Amino acid sequence: MRGVVDDFERMWADLAPVGRSAASGGYFRQPFLSAERELSVWFAEQAAARGLTWETDPYGNQVAWWDPPAGWAGSAGSGTDDMAPGSASEGPPRRSGAGRSGALLTGSHLDSVLDGGAYDGPLGVVSALAAIDLMRERGVVPTRPVGVSVFVEEEGSRFGLACLGSRLAAGTTTWASARELTDRDGVRLGDVVAGDAAAAGGSRLLEGVETFVELHVEQGRDLVDRNAAVGVASEIWPHGRYRFDFTGLANHAGTTAMQDRRDPMLTYAMTALAANKQARGASGGGPDLHRATFGRVDVAPNGTNAVPSRVTGWLDARCATDASLAELVAAIERQAQQRAERDGTALTVTAESVSASVGFDADLARAIAADHAGGDWPIIATQAGHDAGILSALGVPTAMLFVRNPTGVSHSPEEHASLPDCLVGVAALADTLTRLAR
Repeated sequence: MRGVVDDFERMWADLAPVGRSAASGGYFRQPFLSAERELSVWFAEQAAARGLTWETDPYGNQVAWWDPPAGWAGSAGSGTDDMAPGSASEGPPRRSGAGRSGALLTGSHLDSVLDGGAYDGPLGVVSALAAIDLMRERGVVPTRPVGVSVFVEEEGSRFGLACLGSRLAAGTTTWASARELTDRDGVRLGDVVAGDAAAAGGSRLLEGVETFVELHVEQGRDLVDRNAAVGVASEIWPHGRYRFDFTGLANHAGTTAMQDRRDPMLTYAMTALAANKQARGASGGGPDLHRATFGRVDVAPNGTNAVPSRVTGWLDARCATDASLAELVAAIERQAQQRAERDGTALTVTAESVSASVGFDADLARAIAADHAGGDWPIIATQAGHDAGILSALGVPTAMLFVRNPTGVSHSPEEHASLPDCLVGVAALADTLTRLAR
């Protein structure tokens, strides 16, 4: 495994400086901008160095394929029955002229949130490449295609829709709607994706994919509390992003009497406090099953000596169930509307993206968790969204592996995973892929 360790460290060193802020130490790897594009080229180079077949789609998603030996048309082989997802009546995977029938896919993403951490996304890509290296070192020969994916704009940090690349690849979001998305500077997605007309033809990267396994750094402290280097996901909480547009009347900060103001900042400020109170109160002092965050705000005209005319805030809300998510957002909106009436302002709420709860393949999760000599890996829920959730909702049997994050911090420069834990994750992923690919 020494060669795999060296290769992992080399790949991690390659990525470390790309898009990193000298001031904060965080990463700015927004899709279709220079840092993220540099990483995209790096991934293609890694695929070529391993003799993998590299493919991309019109939206910028990529897959590097490790194909079975030429002429293969066999079954999944003995040794995968206790881990194979789906029913026993499924026939053996076979190569076909279109796509890669019976394919096994892993990987993650390379983009980041604004001022994000090093591990969210890239750890899954680097670990997937290292897992293939380890499998080859062990002499594994796959009997089904194994792909390493890089989905674009997973974070939604530029165009606002999380998991945009995997949604487009899966066909759950249409290009007709996606191309109209704009970034903070008003740039349309349709103007930065090369070949708009070609993009209308859709993606074929996921054709034939029968199983998806994503490795990711844990975004929380569950594994720290359990003293486990690796965990397996059971589900993803439902979550959504909602734009709250508060409008009022711009006016002079000095000459306008307080009682004469129609100040949307006051309405926004109360709404942010209400979101916090609703999320805490909804849990009723029991389990922590609600999240509500206003993490982004835009103000116009944004002058120190002016009452604003408009304040736009984006709410991120997450709950343990779809019903509780709807109830939480409705309660926050209700309080905001009541306050707007008092302030003489107006409010419009737009759901920019809402993802229902996702349960991963339970049999596959249990098999992965049990495939560990030291005892079962823990099976835990996650409150974060992932590309794996998009594929699972599409009907693809899907699993996720988490690597312990000792800080418990994510979407921040403080995000971390130790090298020993990362290597345990690589080995766990290689074991999983080996069992599924034979």
